[in-house]
Amino acid sequence: MRSPLAPDPASVTVLHAVQPGDGGVARVVVDLVRAQRAAGLRVAVACPPGTVLSAAVRAEGAETHDWRAGRDPGPRLVRETRELARVIRAVGPSLVHAHSAKAGLCARLALRGRIPTVYQPHAWSFEAVTGTTASLARRWERFGARWADRILCVSEAERRTGEAAGVTADWSVVHNGVDVARFATEGPPGNPVPTVVCVGRLCRQKGQDVLLAAWPAVLAEVPTARLVLVGDGPDGERLRAAAGPSVRFTGAVDDTVPWYRAADVVVLPSRWEGMALAPLEAMASGRPVVVSDVDGARESLPPAHTSLCLVPPEDPAALAAALGRLLGRPELRHRLGREAHAHVLSSFDVRRTGAAVAGVYRDLAGVRGAEHREPIAQ
Repeated sequence: MRSPLAPDPASVTVLHAVQPGDGGVARVVVDLVRAQRAAGLRVAVACPPGTVLSAAVRAEGAETHDWRAGRDPGPRLVRETRELARVIRAVGPSLVHAHSAKAGLCARLALRGRIPTVYQPHAWSFEAVTGTTASLARRWERFGARWADRILCVSEAERRTGEAAGVTADWSVVHNGVDVARFATEGPPGNPVPTVVCVGRLCRQKGQDVLLAAWPAVLAEVPTARLVLVGDGPDGERLRAAAGPSVRFTGAVDDTVPWYRAADVVVLPSRWEGMALAPLEAMASGRPVVVSDVDGARESLPPAHTSLCLVPPEDPAALAAALGRLLGRPELRHRLGREAHAHVLSSFDVRRTGAAVAGVYRDLAGVRGAEHREPIAQ
């Protein structure tokens, strides 16, 4: 039975279980922690120690608990689940909010419906793999849904992808948001050469290899163009080996804002997403974006931009054509940038996201868990 009244915020403890400890997921969690702390909730975060996320949530005043979890499932899964269960017992949360596939797996195995649980995939696990592994991931997501009181998706497309995979759940969709004031900038960059910036972890998901495959065609159209890849990751060495002299790698950076401001165009050629943060941040900075047509992309763009800025995933030719078109038309870039900024300001402010997630929590107030109530894993 759900309580008709929201609980006193001072009596509510939220535990965020998070893996990974960096990138877009970490930025989403930091924003939620900030909003929830401001609302008077007790907030705890279980995440890998020594990460950007661990330091950031500690700076926000949240309790931090070391949870040594890797990105992938494997032989450490039992230990990782037991460690998370120990954190849950120590914190005594009113609600657990699990972020990403690994945290969703461990949290649901540890809790099995005993405490109200929100699972936020941040893109589905089965999209990152193929063959038998993908089949197993779909089977788990279908089975594990029974131990989530709410599955929280960041786009309607992400929800539809889950439904198409056979996941049956009580769904909420809350779009990602960004701090528009932080990313706001004044006017175009005024670069001496046309500059394309890609912000993202250097990994297969983000598709930087597709971008490098497209880049020679961009240079054929705009010979002075330069490409900057911002971030680091497991594919860094391979990508650097494939890049030419017009491509710069920054490595990991503490602040992406200067790179958005330096861009004429921001690109993210992902293979899969829920709703990527980088395009929202770029648009908040008044920059036009080119993105692949994966989950969340159409919902994040101004509707009038889809014909110019949306390309099929894993299509270097289409990507090169879109980038060349924008690089060759400064006035078009400036107009799209202004429209993009207004769009994010009206629809993707991080305060809207925080308020909507708070609404999900209120909706679960008084829920004692799903039908399958078992002791928390030891």
